[in-house]
Amino acid sequence: MRSIWKGSIGFGLVSIPVKLYSAVQTSTLDFDMLDSRDHSRIRYQRVNEHTHKEVPYDKIVKGYKIDDEYVIMDEHDFEDAAPEKNKVITIESFVNVADVNPMFYETSYYTEPDTKNNKAYGLLLQALIKSKKAGLARFVLRNTESLCIVHPVKNILVITRIRFEQQIRDASDLNVAGDMAISKKELDMGLALIDQYVEKFDVSKFKDEYNSALLDIIKAKSKGKRATIKKLKPHKATGTDLYDQLMESLKTKKGA
Repeated sequence: MRSIWKGSIGFGLVSIPVKLYSAVQTSTLDFDMLDSRDHSRIRYQRVNEHTHKEVPYDKIVKGYKIDDEYVIMDEHDFEDAAPEKNKVITIESFVNVADVNPMFYETSYYTEPDTKNNKAYGLLLQALIKSKKAGLARFVLRNTESLCIVHPVKNILVITRIRFEQQIRDASDLNVAGDMAISKKELDMGLALIDQYVEKFDVSKFKDEYNSALLDIIKAKSKGKRATIKKLKPHKATGTDLYDQLMESLKTKKGA
């Protein structure tokens, strides 16, 4: 893996030199856009809107529009906005991971000590494991300030970027009834159904089946054939009463 960021984790007055590596990768298939007439690849160009000519990459700059005029920015401007944050992941507090709403999660990065036998890295790792806490921090990555949690995964410190509160949309406009008349009998049945499906979290049981099926279709088409894909038939309850549907769900699970 190639590191995407180099800096340090600030833990009180302790500075831990680290490198960041992307911990996730896409599982989607990479399709090219083609001209349907001769299957030539479609190329996208950066074109000047006035001259209609392609602009070389080294001539492209970033600008922010104010009153119909652009203010041109360079790399120094982005660094000056938060110079101390560009190279430091500053832990500001420690929290329970369970208190972080999953809606805030974005993506994760592995950290690696940037010096050999970094004792401070091991200390923070073991302290987080022992305390069952995670560090809440902020840092700048690719000219964007982010919140993140620093948490242990086995013997590695992981940085998981999370959203700021203002990035979560207000749901007050949604048409969701505040008071839904659920009877005790229905609630008890719902809890029983949940209990029947409870198991230890094991993400390895789940695979990206859509892309696997799509790849089978592609391979078959390359040989002039058509792949046979097993269709999933959803189970449907025979009645419309909520309690009856719950009862039937319980029986279906037991039968399976």
